[in-house]
Amino acid sequence: MKILFAGSPGSSAEILQDLFNQECEIVGVISQPDKRSKRAGGKDPSSVSLMATNLGLPLFKPSKIDNEFKEIISTIQCDFLVVSAYGKILPEWFLGHPDISSINIHFSLLPKYRGASPIQSCLLNGDLDSGISIMQMTRGLDEGPIYCAEKITIPEDADKHILETELTKAANKVLFTTLLEVAKNKKVPIAQDDAAASYCKKITKSSGKVNFIDEDASSVIRKFNAFKDWPGIFFEKNNVVIKIHGIRVLSEILHSNESKEFYFCADGLAVKTSSSTLVITHLQFPGKNIIASQDAANSYAKFFAD
Repeated sequence: MKILFAGSPGSSAEILQDLFNQECEIVGVISQPDKRSKRAGGKDPSSVSLMATNLGLPLFKPSKIDNEFKEIISTIQCDFLVVSAYGKILPEWFLGHPDISSINIHFSLLPKYRGASPIQSCLLNGDLDSGISIMQMTRGLDEGPIYCAEKITIPEDADKHILETELTKAANKVLFTTLLEVAKNKKVPIAQDDAAASYCKKITKSSGKVNFIDEDASSVIRKFNAFKDWPGIFFEKNNVVIKIHGIRVLSEILHSNESKEFYFCADGLAVKTSSSTLVITHLQFPGKNIIASQDAANSYAKFFAD
């Protein structure tokens, strides 16, 4: 079974490795171009690029999926195109290239959460379960018929990294078997119910902004878990952007009479939301290192009192 693989992040790299370990013939790997590094003049390859290099697989990192790249792809015979969070929309000619099918691994139970941020959306909404969908790729955004879906229960207090890890395991559990069944015409894809579809937006830096007065405590915690990898969450105080690196619910029994929005306590920096009180355990001021909130009590007491 010859597979052309397209993906970029760490979860996709694990899926690529699992297919390789299943003794699939990986005829090529496509990933995003290297990104500029924080190191002067340096560039960082994607996790999939690193995995492909480590496995000795043919690697392509096109800046555009254009006619020039089409000529390259036309020379590569494959049974399947397997896509996992590649990060670019693929044209119809590309989807029609494999001899059998182009398949996408989507980290939600479609038609729920079509789009770019299914894991974050699931956590933001406080869902109790999630899953992966292995679908036949079509022109529409995550609209193709479903070959296979695998449901999981979301671990308690899961953040994006934890949930992504569990979903990757679920994908690896069923992907290879699904490909075999499709290749043998034993698996017929089932059309999605478009009427039940929901969509999720692309995450931006501004997505992580928190307005404590307007948001309840549970929504802030969910936002922290959803955006823990990137972009993180932050708030503004006295025109200063402050990043939050640790936060949890604070007992209301000891602090219910406190009237200030921000105040320091034994647990850290307490902040009142629309529903209850949270404690920020670790924070970061612009250009500074991450510090425990208790360590900020003396240096920033007046700042938060204003």
